[in-house]
Amino acid sequence: MSWQQTLNTTIHCAGVGLHSGRRVRMTLRPAPVDHGISFIRTDVPADRAVIAARWDLVADTRLCTLLKNEQGTTIGTIEHLMAALRGLGIDNAVVEVDAPELPIMDGSSAPFVFLIECAGIKQQDQPRRLIRVLKEVRVQDGDKIVSLSPAPVSSFRAEIVYENTALIRRQEGFLRLTDGAFKAEVADCRTFGFAHEVEAMRKAGLGLGGSLDNAIVIDGDRVMNPGGLRHADEFIRHKILDAVGDLYLAGGPILGHYQGLRPGHAMNNAILRALFADTTAWRREDAETWDSRAAVA
Repeated sequence: MSWQQTLNTTIHCAGVGLHSGRRVRMTLRPAPVDHGISFIRTDVPADRAVIAARWDLVADTRLCTLLKNEQGTTIGTIEHLMAALRGLGIDNAVVEVDAPELPIMDGSSAPFVFLIECAGIKQQDQPRRLIRVLKEVRVQDGDKIVSLSPAPVSSFRAEIVYENTALIRRQEGFLRLTDGAFKAEVADCRTFGFAHEVEAMRKAGLGLGGSLDNAIVIDGDRVMNPGGLRHADEFIRHKILDAVGDLYLAGGPILGHYQGLRPGHAMNNAILRALFADTTAWRREDAETWDSRAAVA
């Protein structure tokens, strides 16, 4: 039997908000079985502070994945933390934050992986609940295509195309969420953008916390970051990281294969909406067995 997991203890961190530029304090807390992942905004009244990590609460995907509850409270830039929670097999946790967005940290999931590992992982006494994909579901928006199809494990394949820079052109990547693969293969891969986009965002009052310390910035055919890239294909690895985080808004691990051509936050949410709109395309089930080679953690 594969059991639900939570954090062993509470842990805190602080960092800058990517879009606000303000200091953000965040706390990760253990949660009981079947709680799932939830966010609590500590800077708003308690009666409108709780936001469940759910696909149907996604309200904006233009610059990040942003959730909004029935009271209108929002929390944004959640995808890198969600990816770390999924990658390390955390089913239940409470995330407290004193701002409308999570800290961007270094632009990857690695700092969140470190926090979770420092807090420790505690096995709980109820089986993990999976979402098994039963048939292929596909969404398309112009040249962007994302699909989910049946598979015995959780796996991700994606392709991006940026003809305007020789740094990327076309990159493909694959991740099979086996034991330890998330941390080893994609967790340290940072978000990226182009220099002209950064300038436009700042003129619009966005991206005020962005810097070369928390994002890869591309100017023509060069990387502006003094340290360069962490991986030659860091761009596609980060897109897969985003997909892992966005799909964890399903409310549990998805047992199936994700395929994305030019994917992004909007397409990732669209595929979840398409999946759950078709009750014949999925089912919930207990994770009966644990296989470290075919991780459902």
